[in-house]
Amino acid sequence: MVFIVSKKEGHNGMLLVVTDKEIVGKIFTEGKRQLDLTKDFYRGKDASKEDVAKLFSEARDLHLTGKHSVALGIELGYVDAQHILYVKSVPHAQVAVMG
Repeated sequence: MVFIVSKKEGHNGMLLVVTDKEIVGKIFTEGKRQLDLTKDFYRGKDASKEDVAKLFSEARDLHLTGKHSVALGIELGYVDAQHILYVKSVPHAQVAVMG
């Protein structure tokens, strides 16, 4: 599995944006909810699961979109499976990392 990763540096730390590669560039709409993955916010570099896992520990906030990205967040203990938003069956989670 290949992920698309983008690091956004801010004065409060790094926001790590991780998206499943196969859905970048698409728009998903369901009712009033929309995931617009065509925006530059979701553009980044290819990364492996191992690379992404290492970056999680450096991030202050996580923005995860896609079944593989969210599943990795769950696997590593960052995402609670009860707090996932779905738009057209595409999972999305945002996490503020404490600690």
